[in-house]
Amino acid sequence: MNDTARDASADPRDPGALHTPVLLDRCLELLAPAIDRPGAVVVDATLGMGGHSEAMLDARPELTLIGLDRDTEALALAGRRLERFGDRAILVHAVYDEIAEAVRGAGFDRIDGVLFDLGVSSLQLDDADRGFAYAQDAPLDMRMDQERGVTAFEILATASEGRLRAIFERYGEEPLAARYARAIVAARANGPIMRSGELVDVLQEATPAAVRNQRHPAKRVFQALRIEVNGELSVLERAIPAALDLLAVGGRAVIMSYQSLEDRLVKRELVRRSRSTAPAGLPVELPEHRPEFRLLTRGAELADTEERERNPRAIPVRLRAAERAREIS
Repeated sequence: MNDTARDASADPRDPGALHTPVLLDRCLELLAPAIDRPGAVVVDATLGMGGHSEAMLDARPELTLIGLDRDTEALALAGRRLERFGDRAILVHAVYDEIAEAVRGAGFDRIDGVLFDLGVSSLQLDDADRGFAYAQDAPLDMRMDQERGVTAFEILATASEGRLRAIFERYGEEPLAARYARAIVAARANGPIMRSGELVDVLQEATPAAVRNQRHPAKRVFQALRIEVNGELSVLERAIPAALDLLAVGGRAVIMSYQSLEDRLVKRELVRRSRSTAPAGLPVELPEHRPEFRLLTRGAELADTEERERNPRAIPVRLRAAERAREIS
């Protein structure tokens, strides 16, 4: 969830109108020992509108930042925000599993820090025409990169009932997945479901009254569709190992997730990399078996009450961080 909620009166196309990004101070604190080094290079793998990047570049005059985003509109806005830093800010149109290619393309083999602020950005949520928000009627697009890929409308129009059910179960953890998939297939027989409002109506109609009073029936379905459209979990499964591999010894990774599926993937990889590989029963741990990484957080950290009240989009955040302890051959 890149950047933050903005003032209702702010110009949504003015990157300077944004409030402080989610967990900004904590991110900077965790990254500081790595990016304070002379000639340090940091990757903001989810640039958004550049709030975290701007703060890092402002605080460290020698820092070089490589910012990645698949959303061309976000890149343009971040470019305006970061243009005063000149060639210290290198912006790349890329999905974050392309991090290694982006770093090499910028002329570097190693990096000192990497930041992931996962999920859908404020820009995408607040732009009704993108179709991410179930509370706003809009064309069912949901692509983070509007230059390529299949839209949510196309998935709803072509996927079988079984595939829709699987998408809602896996990516939305939706207990009514079968019911919703069946309702969508029945509804599209009368005409395509082209807009978010139409999909919400179908889901509302298919939801038992008792459940409808407990939660919005569209929340998990929209999350699942967004993840499917953008391949978010498969991209993340590739991106986290690739980013960790790029870190120099002493380099740090800070990763913020906003839903349990993302956080599980992040936790699994960080825990795996921070364990000894020594066989059980060895009296002494040999250097080659020592953990590659050291965890910097005890479990996942949450936003405090003050930040949650100031910025509701920080409520679900889960932050994890790790430091590279040694190279591997």
